Amino acid sequence: MKYELYYWPEIQGRGEYVRLALEEAGAPYVDVGRGARGTSAIMKMMDAHKDTPPFAPPFLKAGKLVIGQTANILLYLGARHSLAPKTEAGRLWVHQLQLTITDLVVEIHDTHHPLGPSMYYEDQKAPAKKRTAEFWDERVPKYLGYFEQVLAGSGGAYVTGRRLTYVDLSLFQIVAGLRYAFPRRMKAFETDIPGLIDLHDRIAARPNIKAYLASDRRIPFNEQGIFRRYKELDI
Repeated sequence: MKYELYYWPEIQGRGEYVRLALEEAGAPYVDVGRGARGTSAIMKMMDAHKDTPPFAPPFLKAGKLVIGQTANILLYLGARHSLAPKTEAGRLWVHQLQLTITDLVVEIHDTHHPLGPSMYYEDQKAPAKKRTAEFWDERVPKYLGYFEQVLAGSGGAYVTGRRLTYVDLSLFQIVAGLRYAFPRRMKAFETDIPGLIDLHDRIAARPNIKAYLASDRRIPFNEQGIFRRYKELDI
């Protein structure tokens, strides 16, 4: 099966977690949004499924299925490409972890847009500085400390043990994104999460991921996506 991934063409965003899973699996896919008529194709696909319309990208076309929401897409791909445990309990555990990552991603976005996405960052700099300080003081230790603990207790090299899952790929993206957005803060914090840093480095060295990161399929981090670098927030 050749998948079709529908996501905005200029940002990594929430679609990147799906791209990483597809790339690691070696699954053939088309990144539709980056085509010649990408945005139009996204809107057309959303209009074509009025009975079960996706709320927003990303969504994945797999045969006749159209699957929305990042965690939901990964639940589907994980079971079909050996990126999730085989047991129901194991699949639900990995899905639970991915939903927790989804919560973290929202909080990361809110560091630079605490008053809402409809306003420019320049119009909410003071609240963003306050939110970022709270994020690094309280939320980062809670979230990354939790995943560090889960990884340490897994009994293996990955979050669920000896086998890689899509959650490991998503944690790679979290570390990479925080390093981009907050290089100074992240450097100071990394000594508290040695397991996650090691996981990031091992994921980056996996053949399929390494090739993807070096290709033009990997959209660079930029100030339009979830992870944004503003010097005044990284102090």
